[in-house]
Amino acid sequence: MKRLLNCTASDFAKMDKSDLLQAIQASEGRTMISEVIVQATPLYPGLTNAEYVAAFGADLILLNLFDVNEPRIEGLDNAETTEIIREMKRLVGRPVGVNLEPVDEEADSLEVLDELPEGRRATEDSLKKAKELGADYVCLTGNPKTGVTNEAILKSIKVAKEAGLMIIAGKMHGAGVKEGLAVEETVKEFVAAGADIVLVPGVGTVPGVTQEKTSRLIDAIHEGGALALTTIGTSQEGAEKETIQQIALYNKMAGADIHHIGDAGMNGIAVPERIMDYSITIRGKRHTYTRMAASILR
Repeated sequence: MKRLLNCTASDFAKMDKSDLLQAIQASEGRTMISEVIVQATPLYPGLTNAEYVAAFGADLILLNLFDVNEPRIEGLDNAETTEIIREMKRLVGRPVGVNLEPVDEEADSLEVLDELPEGRRATEDSLKKAKELGADYVCLTGNPKTGVTNEAILKSIKVAKEAGLMIIAGKMHGAGVKEGLAVEETVKEFVAAGADIVLVPGVGTVPGVTQEKTSRLIDAIHEGGALALTTIGTSQEGAEKETIQQIALYNKMAGADIHHIGDAGMNGIAVPERIMDYSITIRGKRHTYTRMAASILR
């Protein structure tokens, strides 16, 4: 198995869940995942936001606000709804996954919460549909004002395991509820329930998330046999270059296997240059430029 660093579109097309996890692990903290809002008007006409983030160095694409019951990606208008994720994968030559949200109807909210359609919720039916649509992985997390809790995520991991998808699970921020973020016991429970990758907020992205605390969480994740993903889910994907570089380096020092950058920089994606800046920080120009330049025909 190749390191993900060395994989091209033809390699990704042949990978199953275990292959992808092994390729990520072999890359030693040099994998980038970029989130895009599928309902947002693309940065410029004629392309999807997924194509822009792929061009700036993302290894994996994460579709946010994607409704499995009404599949739609702005900028991809001619694809059949049942083939839209597979068409997206063909265009970018990368693994593509979707966010599904484990909403807790009993959550103690801090603000007025959004009412999510069933196709965005992490239900048994939605998880099966994500698999049928061709998603390579599912991310069980919460957008702002969604009422997602760690308890609901834990329940959803067990359901998602049955669907056979690669599972990423965890909270990037509060998601509008009165609940602390992950502690060591929480991430251990996620791993024991079947999460392949546990998500934790990146260093400096939410109050109190220090390198030391993040390192302890990641150690606990690794001890359980899972991989760790650090996130920027607090609009700092629209911050200045130096901020991104600092977050990136601290996350790598904390032990992150995968580095996530969010979708709130501009028009439903990170500021494209910030994706490249993050990538160069964790893996240098060699691997960044190779990912940016490699043809999807390879």
